[in-house]
Amino acid sequence: MTACGRICMHCKRINVSTVLAGQRLGIKEVDDGIWLVSFMHYDLGYIDLEQRTLQPLDTPFGPGLSPMS
Repeated sequence: MTACGRICMHCKRINVSTVLAGQRLGIKEVDDGIWLVSFMHYDLGYIDLEQRTLQPLDTPFGPGLSPMS
């Protein structure tokens, strides 16, 4: 993850989030050109290298975690 919130893979830049800028993310290929992106123990979404997009999961932190009140 770059300091501006991008992942650079195979000469392609994918914007993820400035919130995670500089953090270590896990990436694992789950299909040809489709990569699962994780932070700590949380799956955040999928990168499609051909489209150069990140498709976030609806609830990456699970149904049991409520937003800050």
